[in-house]
Amino acid sequence: MEVENKRNRMTAAGLLIAIGIVYGDIGTSPLYVMKSVIAGNGGLNTVSRDLIIGTISAVLWTVTMLTTVQNVIIALKATNHGEGGIFALYTLVRNKAAWLVWPALIGGAAILADGTLTPAVTVTTAIEGLKGLEFGKGNVPVSNQTTVLVITIIILLVLFSIQRMGTSIIGKAFGPVMLVWFAFLGVTGVINIGGNWWILQALNPYYAIKLLFSPYNKAGLAILGSIFLATTGAEALYADVGHVGRGNILGSWPFVFVCLSLNYLGQGVWILNNTNLHSATEINPFYAMVPENIRLASIALATLAAIIASQALISGSFTLVAEAINLKFLPRMNILYPSDERGQIYIPAINKMLGITTIALVLFFRTSAHMEAAYGLAITITMLMTTILRYEWMLLKQGHNLANLIFVIFFSTINILFMGSSLSKFTHGGYVSLLITLLIVSVMVVWYFGNKVRDKNELGNAYVRLDEYTDMLTDLSHDDNYPTYADNLVYMAKVQYNKFIKREIMYSILDKRPKRARAYWFVTVNVTDEPFTAEYAINTYGTKNVINIQLYLGFKKQTSVNVYLRQIVHDLIKDNTIEPQPQEYTTTPGRDVGDFKFVIVNDVISPSTTLTSYEKWLVEARVRLQNLSPNPAQWFGLEFADTVVERVPLILGKQKTSRIKRVAPRDYSKTAINTNKTAKPKKHGFLKKK
Repeated sequence: MEVENKRNRMTAAGLLIAIGIVYGDIGTSPLYVMKSVIAGNGGLNTVSRDLIIGTISAVLWTVTMLTTVQNVIIALKATNHGEGGIFALYTLVRNKAAWLVWPALIGGAAILADGTLTPAVTVTTAIEGLKGLEFGKGNVPVSNQTTVLVITIIILLVLFSIQRMGTSIIGKAFGPVMLVWFAFLGVTGVINIGGNWWILQALNPYYAIKLLFSPYNKAGLAILGSIFLATTGAEALYADVGHVGRGNILGSWPFVFVCLSLNYLGQGVWILNNTNLHSATEINPFYAMVPENIRLASIALATLAAIIASQALISGSFTLVAEAINLKFLPRMNILYPSDERGQIYIPAINKMLGITTIALVLFFRTSAHMEAAYGLAITITMLMTTILRYEWMLLKQGHNLANLIFVIFFSTINILFMGSSLSKFTHGGYVSLLITLLIVSVMVVWYFGNKVRDKNELGNAYVRLDEYTDMLTDLSHDDNYPTYADNLVYMAKVQYNKFIKREIMYSILDKRPKRARAYWFVTVNVTDEPFTAEYAINTYGTKNVINIQLYLGFKKQTSVNVYLRQIVHDLIKDNTIEPQPQEYTTTPGRDVGDFKFVIVNDVISPSTTLTSYEKWLVEARVRLQNLSPNPAQWFGLEFADTVVERVPLILGKQKTSRIKRVAPRDYSKTAINTNKTAKPKKHGFLKKK
């Protein structure tokens, strides 16, 4: 609790870090929101004063309700020991009802889908500012969209390539860069507002509501799809609370919100002052309102902000996948820790997948305008799922009351409206976002429910009592008739209720070929709801060579079983819980710990499995995913240890007794021979005896 309180305190350094890593996505929204609205209403020369005031009013009140109220004021209270995000929220309520796993799966998949779209949209939009810009006299290096795509792809390739090196150095620059970015947004907004303070009418929510039902809005309710882009990144704000602390988000958000608001107001004034200057629908008010002498600098700054926003989404995707693995939503993957900074991880498989998908989206859509149709739909899905989980958390904390009912009705209605408006762009690119989300959900469903089916249908004798085999293991340990297989034989096997273990583990030790060892270790890795737990408990069952270890590791803690186990062995030898293992041949004088051999048992579906067609398909699909995932040794941190992976048949469902009948020997190999002719074969293929 003391650590959590310390992390929630507001500090100057914490405020700067929060500005750097929390608001990247929402901070780059001014690049494309008003551009999307104008394009959806026929171009710059067709917009009206009422349309612009209503749009800006809708933008400001959308950010107020969905970001300020829902995610800053309400959501930051629903943290799991200081950690936020949809999976942390699910952890708080998962024991309340089994069906709550569905909002978690769907919402988590939608966030990962957004992780592929954000870099594509933000970087492309930033680079498009260079198109047609003159350098010197008549020199236009970026004259067409193909050049924009080439530059965008190069930036994305570099961005995804540096992930394996860690981002601690880059991360230190995030704060100052984003501080300059938000100050730039605010200042350019004020400059363009000038003395036109009539634009402050947009602060009245009446104009936002009027916009949806007025004839001057040619897009109708579909305009909400463009307006919603202003609040993308709100879920990232909730997810990043564990990195920067609640106090620093509460302290930094007002500054960010004011700068964003000023920029939108400034864009509105510029648009209304220049409706007769341009007719092209591709005009971007953000760049157009910047003075020409600093436009190149603004593009460079916007590109840096876009890269930072993309980096935040990529890092957030790594964290989200790690949490999904620990919740058994996804198969185990190789997780690397490129630096000593807390919570910084790198997942090669996810990085490669994100990189390929993002670049493919850039090549598929080609322009930011086309990408905007797909962008936003995934986040509306996430927001709706998070609202459901957050309502369940509020019921858990406060019970049924009027305030909670108002919360779920109000925010669910808003989220459904935005989702409906985003779906209106389904055929224009929204289907891509939905397909990516469905693909990720499918993988999660197969893995999660495949595990459920397997656990439910395992045979009743699948587990045995470990304490009933301790005498046999002790005798084997001292039996000189068998060669020593290892000093320490370690099985990565879940021991349930401190005594039940899968029969296949004991079969591996005793039946396949008795494996003699000085000590038998059975290690269970328990992932705790706390993020950075590092604890262990033991049970020796009254012996000195059979040890059940329960490791308790937080969902953000590195799983280095080899390192932890060596420390545990030294601890147990020191307090005489187990016998010393002095080594005669060693480079380390006084070494009292022998060698280790780790055994991991993998299941393979047996042909004897009897399940329903659906259950069998689900389990087989889960096994295929397991075969595609990295070696389990990597997940346990044992890639450099002496590790053996044994494959054993998994028999599920109720087995039917099948017997074979014993008969007298028959010899069909000889052919009956007549002096004149051979026997003719019968129709069934056997030769007739003569």
